[in-house]
Amino acid sequence: MKTKTPAIQPADEQQISLFIDHLWMHDGLSQHTLNSYRTDLGLFSRWLSAQSAQLLAVTSELVLQFIADRAEAKYSARSTARMLSCLRRFYAYALENNVMMHDPTAQVESPKLAKPLPHSLSESDVEKLLAAPDGESLLGCRDLAMLELMYASGLRVSELINIEFSQISLNQGVLRVLGKGSKERLVPFGDAAAEAINRYLKTTRANYLGDKNCDYLFISKRGQKMTRQTFWYRIKYYAQVAGISKHLSPHTLRHAFATHLLSHGADLRTLQLLLGHSDLSTTQIYTHIAKERLKSIHAQHHPRG
Repeated sequence: MKTKTPAIQPADEQQISLFIDHLWMHDGLSQHTLNSYRTDLGLFSRWLSAQSAQLLAVTSELVLQFIADRAEAKYSARSTARMLSCLRRFYAYALENNVMMHDPTAQVESPKLAKPLPHSLSESDVEKLLAAPDGESLLGCRDLAMLELMYASGLRVSELINIEFSQISLNQGVLRVLGKGSKERLVPFGDAAAEAINRYLKTTRANYLGDKNCDYLFISKRGQKMTRQTFWYRIKYYAQVAGISKHLSPHTLRHAFATHLLSHGADLRTLQLLLGHSDLSTTQIYTHIAKERLKSIHAQHHPRG
């Protein structure tokens, strides 16, 4: 792929120019995007020239061979997927304008892209984050209870703020969660979270609630249900207090929960149930952690590790 290839054939050059002009007039794409399309089509056209073929005389087999050559030349799956997207758009245009009778990319699958790993925190970072709230203040007491429960149970932020008082059993250390798709699951939590919640109930919640009624476990200073945005701001604030500079998302503690469970011996099926994933494939983004743990166990215990 990286060896010198023939120049673009005049017929291909004309078709590329017509296609780019069409995109510019009808789709309002940026000049940068148009240049990218022109570059990708030019690369494909030069490759076709070496195969004694042209853009408008292409088979699915040639497209597959082109993708295979890119893989052999170590091009990334992402760049090849972008290239294939460009070809799909070009041949859809060719079909619409009756300059081709079939789409050579129709039966070609896009390269599978690796899912980006979710951002997480190390165990020491989590300890710093949990130590950041001032547990002696009303606000800090509430926030600590929320952080402890989120890390102990792997809840989504939306699930955390929607917990009703009737869904939690402090004595049993179990939480009944209504997750995505209204699917219910039971999630355990440990003593640290139970202690923080119990303290919050006796101090902050009673103070904020006053003589009002609210079914939700975690409430604002006004005695109303916490919002997702408010809790997200609180997480970012405590990350600053703790000196954590890593990227955070609303699900950072959820991902830390999953990562740390796996690194300490949990299996993917158990994690799937705790996280409320309907499909194990969703949980499998964490398999890299399980693999590293298995490698570590093998190195530690195998006689030739």
